[in-house]
Amino acid sequence: MRLEASSSDYTLLEKIQGIRVSFVALVVTLGAVGIVGMYSAASGSMEPWATKQLIRFVFCLCIMLGLALVDVRVWLKSAYWLYAGVLALLVLVLAMGHTGKGAERWLNLGPVQLQPSELMKITLTLALARYFQGVSAEEIGRIRVLLVPLAIIFVPVAFVLLEPNLGTSLILVAIGGAIFWLAGVRAWKFGLVIGGVLAAIPIIWASMHDYQKSRVLTFLNPERDPRGAGYHITQSKIALGSGGVFGKGFLEGTQSRLNFLPEKHTDFIFTVLAEEWGLIGALSLLALYLVVVGYGFMIGLSCKNQFGRLVAMALSVNLFLYMFINIAMVMGLIPVVGVPLAMISYGGTSMLATMIGFGLILSVCVHRHVRLDRR
Repeated sequence: MRLEASSSDYTLLEKIQGIRVSFVALVVTLGAVGIVGMYSAASGSMEPWATKQLIRFVFCLCIMLGLALVDVRVWLKSAYWLYAGVLALLVLVLAMGHTGKGAERWLNLGPVQLQPSELMKITLTLALARYFQGVSAEEIGRIRVLLVPLAIIFVPVAFVLLEPNLGTSLILVAIGGAIFWLAGVRAWKFGLVIGGVLAAIPIIWASMHDYQKSRVLTFLNPERDPRGAGYHITQSKIALGSGGVFGKGFLEGTQSRLNFLPEKHTDFIFTVLAEEWGLIGALSLLALYLVVVGYGFMIGLSCKNQFGRLVAMALSVNLFLYMFINIAMVMGLIPVVGVPLAMISYGGTSMLATMIGFGLILSVCVHRHVRLDRR
């Protein structure tokens, strides 16, 4: 593939000036909310979560700004290699991964644990964007042209399902579907895939693990086991409802302080914030997320090349999926699938993957005038 720029290559100063300060400010605001959430979840203490969250955020912020300065053509050249590298890590997870809560999802790397499935969301986006950068609008209409990107999606999905990690595998499929749509794949082809999935529901149900079936049944009827499988979502709903419109006040959330709310610093951190800050606070956080997502889409739409456009918009979709699935989960609108709230939930790999995504979006923004030949 031949790479071209519409003007001379950017100097370092021009790259720094091209970074959108307003976008960085939004990211910093999200990070600050996460640190406050960790402080609150620990009943007004920086330990054991807020301090580590702060250190991770500062570290990841530096990575984000560094990635923003990397030429978008570098990401295009290395897209397949990065995808292959993370795919190899997924294989290692199955061979020697750390087992937690019934699933092998982490690799022990000394003092840190790495969750490759989170990084796959980023490299999958890069690989698919690279592929569709070299495909013309006429070629997208051919079924055989779509076989390779389908394989790019479902190979890692298969490995993630084996961990097992149903939530992340569904997000990978959703990201892939979003890129297919943005690349111009016709709607009727999505209809065929959706129809096939619906027809395969009995097979999918039979292959699900017992804990996954329990989550679905608990979603349909939380009262079936209020002290067991339904405990999490029941306590979450109580906390959300007790917050009211304006909340109980900072550090005044009873469900959190009295430890009725499980996983309050990870999957259910939104519930902690909603109980303390109420409907107004919850809607403000949602608005913040949507502004960041919309900003990412605008950056993608302003890009002069297909690769950057797909990367920026798909990574924005990824952030939206993080937000939507987690919040819908804690509200009882969908089954509990263990998806963290990006930038807010406690967790190193999730924050790292999200900040890498932000760095790539900024890289697209800085180099949005670069033109890439399809050949």
